[in-house]
Amino acid sequence: MTHAFDQTPLDHAAVTTARLLALDAVERAGSGHPGTAAALAPVAHLLFQKHLRHDPQAPDWPGRDRFVLSCGHASVLLYTQLFLTGYDVSLDDLKAFRSFGSRTPGHPELGHTPGVETTTGPLGQGFATAVGMAMAIAHERAVNDPDAAPGESVFDRRVFVLASDGDLQEGLSYEAGALAGRHRLGGLTVIYDDNDIQIEGDTSLTSSENVGARFAAQGWRVDHVGLASDGDVDVDALDEVLSAADRRGDRPHLVVLKSQIAWPAPNARNTSASHGAPLGADEVAATRVELGVDSDPFTVDDTVLAHTRTALERGRAAREAWQVAADAWELAHPVAAAELRRSRSRTLPADLGSRLPVFSPGDTLATRDASGQVIQAFAEALPELWGGSADLAEPNRTAIAGGASFLPDEGPGTGRAGRNVHWGVREGAMASAMNGIALIEGSRFFAGTFLVFSDYQRPAIRLAALMQLPVTYLWSHDSVALGADGPTHQPIEHLASLRAMPGFSVVRPADGAETAAAWLAILEKDGPAGLVLARQPLPVAPTPADVVRAGVRRGAYVVQDASASAGGSAGGPAGGAAGDPAEGGTPDVVVVATGSEVALVLEAVAQIDDLAVRVVSMPCREWFDAEPVEYREQVLPRAVSARVVVEAAASFGWEGVAGPGGVIVGIDEFGLSAPAADALRERGMTTERVVAAVRAAAARAATSVAS
Repeated sequence: MTHAFDQTPLDHAAVTTARLLALDAVERAGSGHPGTAAALAPVAHLLFQKHLRHDPQAPDWPGRDRFVLSCGHASVLLYTQLFLTGYDVSLDDLKAFRSFGSRTPGHPELGHTPGVETTTGPLGQGFATAVGMAMAIAHERAVNDPDAAPGESVFDRRVFVLASDGDLQEGLSYEAGALAGRHRLGGLTVIYDDNDIQIEGDTSLTSSENVGARFAAQGWRVDHVGLASDGDVDVDALDEVLSAADRRGDRPHLVVLKSQIAWPAPNARNTSASHGAPLGADEVAATRVELGVDSDPFTVDDTVLAHTRTALERGRAAREAWQVAADAWELAHPVAAAELRRSRSRTLPADLGSRLPVFSPGDTLATRDASGQVIQAFAEALPELWGGSADLAEPNRTAIAGGASFLPDEGPGTGRAGRNVHWGVREGAMASAMNGIALIEGSRFFAGTFLVFSDYQRPAIRLAALMQLPVTYLWSHDSVALGADGPTHQPIEHLASLRAMPGFSVVRPADGAETAAAWLAILEKDGPAGLVLARQPLPVAPTPADVVRAGVRRGAYVVQDASASAGGSAGGPAGGAAGDPAEGGTPDVVVVATGSEVALVLEAVAQIDDLAVRVVSMPCREWFDAEPVEYREQVLPRAVSARVVVEAAASFGWEGVAGPGGVIVGIDEFGLSAPAADALRERGMTTERVVAAVRAAAARAATSVAS
């Protein structure tokens, strides 16, 4: 619900205040992006004072609209509005812009500043994240309130985006724009700041594209707003366009807005220099003269502040009215309301673990197939679970049986309540939109592609790790065992690269039992994770189910402790107890493996009868590293320097586990086109190589002791 917005002298004064606060903050910081923040101050004021439904006193209110500053370098534009409208952002915070420990960092960061809805950094990410937000809002409404009249549901919310030339030049915006158009996301409005300026100069250096025509071709409603007669943003025309837009429309909305970067700075306007550097004290002073203002930096008139903070009362009234409607919905839908409360609180059903499919020793199946079975089991218990694939639902095993397709209602098997998203071959937009879906509380979302194509997703994965979002990537075809498709499709360096990312968990299960345990652990730990799955069938190890589940959750565990037939130091029977390292005493050699290589190692170790060899499965190094030192010492005793690490991927990064005397059995060259067995053999994934590595590690340890 909006109010009339007739620009008053106080509105003009508020915009002037916002412009000067932005310039002053950048000037004091000695760095920043003042041009966009100054030029678009009227746009931000219009949104926060009229079109955006928000409550500064309740930044996490579920019924709020979302605002995404995709051009995140202009963060001070957002911070000034948060301060002026009454969020917990102070004038001192603006003065501390971009400084160490401040609440106003150089780009918006989720959880760092109240009112920031997502971390935006790399251009295009905010735009694509917003598409995911709009998808999640549409899905949640269809699941929980499908019969409400358009615009009358407590689940109706809008997503507003401010985007720049750079956002729309990124290929990601083509992918995400096509998705938004296909899904007819009528709750999404993107205001494109068409100011013709980039860092290197005029945008004509790089583009001759008709952006509006591009989006119209993708199914968007497109409006154009030119400059006002004085050269400023035509905020009246923008207000008219936004007000006329049908809130219940079934198409996303692009507004191509003309502006002059750094307006009204007399010398800096329309210059690329104003994009990413302070204007300078003289130019800021000249801008004050241009605006008819004689004030010191960071001056805010009490009357102006009282005017902008009328947003507090409007926000409170909107939230209270929404709450009345939400209470009525809960009363009418008690079962759905209880499920929604549970899902939004990230609580799992108490019996979820008992729903896991059982994979027994002697079973042989690919971990991608095991994952598919887990998805079916969990989908019955978790209505909030939905997902999809980048045109690979069958090879990724991601389709939820009977879940229908997430699409506009186009007949049987479709609808916005559908649980299967068809992303097309758009791995990048898929990953970015996953972040947006996760930011709308209540969804548990997964999406799949081949591991090698995680390269397309990396910027979004990194943002998920920064924000600690509960998204799950399913990456199948995890090694050269992919086979004859060849080196372009066979991942080598990807596991090491992904493990290098802080705050992200790479989970590579060894068999069906570990895959089921890994799925459960990922949901319980509730952070971003990549589940890395094999295409080829793998035997289920003869390890008790409770040991597997506990061990996977801790990241690594003993699969097999074997005593030597001659001269070994380990106690216990050959092929002794799994899981509890104490049962087998101190081994001669520890072999650590992940994924499909655990089966390879068990086969190789069976050929060694003169050494006590412990086999450790390490499905997730990040989880293992977070365990207490006592547990890590039990699994990988420091006293055992004879270690072997086996993984069908780059050896880079395993040095810390192998230690100075250890041996790493990996693949440090690209793959080749051949059947899976041939590719594995030619790249050294053989029992012979593992046996040789075990003996080499034991010999090194013996030499070290002797010396």
